[in-house]
Amino acid sequence: MSKLHIRKNDTVMVLAGEDKGKTGKVLKVLVKENRAIVEGVNIVSKSAKPSAKHPQGGIIKQEAPIHISNLSLIDPKSGKPTRIAIKREGKNVVRIAKKSGEEIK
Repeated sequence: MSKLHIRKNDTVMVLAGEDKGKTGKVLKVLVKENRAIVEGVNIVSKSAKPSAKHPQGGIIKQEAPIHISNLSLIDPKSGKPTRIAIKREGKNVVRIAKKSGEEIK
């Protein structure tokens, strides 16, 4: 299983595809598939039968997973996309933005 540079609740920017340039918060990371679900990005229409959750049924808009390689973490200082460096402090692992050198929480 590979390590991913993106985690839940990170703010990311889409680098490629239909939603290029959009930013959003990561809702879920699908590690085995190397994909993430980002809020407001890659919206698809899905048909749903009436159920307890959706009594009316019909067409529902929801976010679909997007590949991790098409996402870049947003630098907390400058607000621009950045790459990440991994630094070990004892047993703790810290992610650092390459552009500003600031720690990503």
